[in-house]
Amino acid sequence: MTYQETLQYLFNQLPMYQRKGKAAYKADLENTLKLDEYFNHPHRNFRTIHVAGTNGKGSVSHMLASVLQSAGYRTGLYTSPHLLDFRERIKVNGQMISEQEVVDFVANNQSIIEDVAPSFFEMTVAMAFDYFARVEVDVAVVEVGLGGRLDSTNIISPDLSVITNIGLDHTMFLGNDLPSIASEKAGIIKSRTPVVIGRFQTETEGVFREKAQSVNAPLFFSRDLCHIASVRLDSGFQIVDMVYPSEKISLKLPLLGEYQQENLLTVVSAYHQLKEMGYSLNVDVLKEGISKVINQTGFLGRWQILSKDPLVICDTGHNADGVAKVVAQLRESKNQKIHIVWGMVNDKDASGILKMLPKEARYYFTRASIPRALDENSLLDQAIGAGLKGESYPRVKLAIKAAKKNASDNDLIFIGGSTFVVAEALEK
Repeated sequence: MTYQETLQYLFNQLPMYQRKGKAAYKADLENTLKLDEYFNHPHRNFRTIHVAGTNGKGSVSHMLASVLQSAGYRTGLYTSPHLLDFRERIKVNGQMISEQEVVDFVANNQSIIEDVAPSFFEMTVAMAFDYFARVEVDVAVVEVGLGGRLDSTNIISPDLSVITNIGLDHTMFLGNDLPSIASEKAGIIKSRTPVVIGRFQTETEGVFREKAQSVNAPLFFSRDLCHIASVRLDSGFQIVDMVYPSEKISLKLPLLGEYQQENLLTVVSAYHQLKEMGYSLNVDVLKEGISKVINQTGFLGRWQILSKDPLVICDTGHNADGVAKVVAQLRESKNQKIHIVWGMVNDKDASGILKMLPKEARYYFTRASIPRALDENSLLDQAIGAGLKGESYPRVKLAIKAAKKNASDNDLIFIGGSTFVVAEALEK
């Protein structure tokens, strides 16, 4: 099979959560453990850092990987979902796994894939761990897919666990309140393994303390390790002056979403713990890794500027917590008018999220080309009920084209609501 034929086989053969939703979710590790045994436990051959959380785990994972690369470690990075190419999920020192590696993995292991019939995510985790072992990475930063306790990545024994924050998302699987969701995320906390919690939240503090205490895991909240003194914009960077733990450092962050400041605190806290553990890290390595995170890891889709005149920005924030951060930054815009290209998936609380969006903006409601996408006309109907004004478009590209036609050079066009809408906006 060619690379494209191989991908089509995987998409057709294995249920994929991003496309099918609930039907692809498996609430146990049975298949993962079968695959892990078949491949002879590859994750035991390299060190790992495990990253969970409702929002920010992708950003934190990329920043940590970049810092480790700057320190000279051969660094694996496993994330999901991908935006443009499946291979974005599996990288070593910022380079995606090759098409031939993907083809060979499926060809050589087709019998076990068909025998176990794993989900798309379960198979991808097995591919990543096998690849990282074969190319002999020193350490891999592993992002949780969904939840934590029953996530396929949760077979590793990491040097450090990181939980960014807790918000309401995937409630059909994880629970309807913050403590329930925190309990699932806390499933990545391992015996005697340090854990960093990025955002202190009163509702979830007890959950994390109880879990950490039960397994003798040292627990650290970012707010107790460092804080931000000031932030300013300069030459395409957020310049973040930070006090950590008793000295002042200045970091150049090329990720322009204001929410990245919280993620940066989480990264610096994790960096501090890794350094305490004996990782070969220092402030110069930290500065370089943060400033070069986009170039060194190929990170996409987070408050990413696509063009200017008019200013076009996309962001993958799609749940209540993520959308609130995006809307707060949009409200600070000095642009004359705001045009918003917006699409969602059909298992999110569309009506609740639509009520959060700015009513003064002009909207272009659309749908991504996946089965889970919410119909654009249904989205428009719900948006009208929330007091928003706009039109519907059957394809993302058509919605963007209409927004550009209506926008003046001093306006801002924002594209979001779904990772898959952003993915189509990024396609050439």
